[in-house]
Amino acid sequence: MMLCFPNGKTRALTLSYDDGVEQDARLIRILDRYGLKCTFNLNSGLWAPEGTQWPKGQIHRRLTAEAALALYSAGGHEVAVHGLTHANLCALPLSRAVHELLEDRRNLETLFGRVVRGAAYPFGAYDDQAVRALEDCGIVYCRTVQSTHGFALPARPLTLHPTCHHNDPMLDELCSRFLADDEKSAPRLFYLWGHAYEFEAMDNWSVIEAFAERMGGQDGIWYCTNLQLVDYLSAWHSLRFSADGSMAENPTALPLWLLHAGQVMRIEPGETLHI
Repeated sequence: MMLCFPNGKTRALTLSYDDGVEQDARLIRILDRYGLKCTFNLNSGLWAPEGTQWPKGQIHRRLTAEAALALYSAGGHEVAVHGLTHANLCALPLSRAVHELLEDRRNLETLFGRVVRGAAYPFGAYDDQAVRALEDCGIVYCRTVQSTHGFALPARPLTLHPTCHHNDPMLDELCSRFLADDEKSAPRLFYLWGHAYEFEAMDNWSVIEAFAERMGGQDGIWYCTNLQLVDYLSAWHSLRFSADGSMAENPTALPLWLLHAGQVMRIEPGETLHI
């Protein structure tokens, strides 16, 4: 018996981009063109003042709160916590780390009118205290910057490791491996991360254009935000099975899919399925 993603798919793709910068607008246009989904990790204590005019040549240009609301409210993308002021959580007392996370979460929820439950570690830095702070703030996952160069599903969402950064020299090879046909393979996740301002700084927008064109529009891939992925995995692992394995019960609010004896099965919320 094997986990499947929605509609029986065995591959999932998600992206994660940080800091809430003007270049996210171009990134979103590219992602939307090819049907990809992204989580944007924002610092609500660092919005640019309304009316900011950035000097010529400035690369890291943060959005205003008003511009952020307009940009991230459409398209089915996710907003997540990145720390109120992008402080290193490992360098703070626990109470201040909680403040950085909780105030950022509160501000984002107020601005966007949605529940925010995800995060990315500022500077990629984390330790046991940072994980505890996240748990105390009701955060269910948090992305690191440690590339796995693999496609395993996350074992510990509060230290959610990406496949790679978009500037990784192995990116093309990883895409080929991910897309390779292998009907017997376990479910696979490709997780890409970065900062959209890096494309402008390195003049390499072609990297994300090529990635989106190659990876988008694939019938066998589930395109999801970080939170959609984590919520689905949590729900799937909540399935209950009878002692003899002949029945599966779905106690969650999500439809779930599994592969059993070569057959893809869908279990509706509240349903008990004979398998």
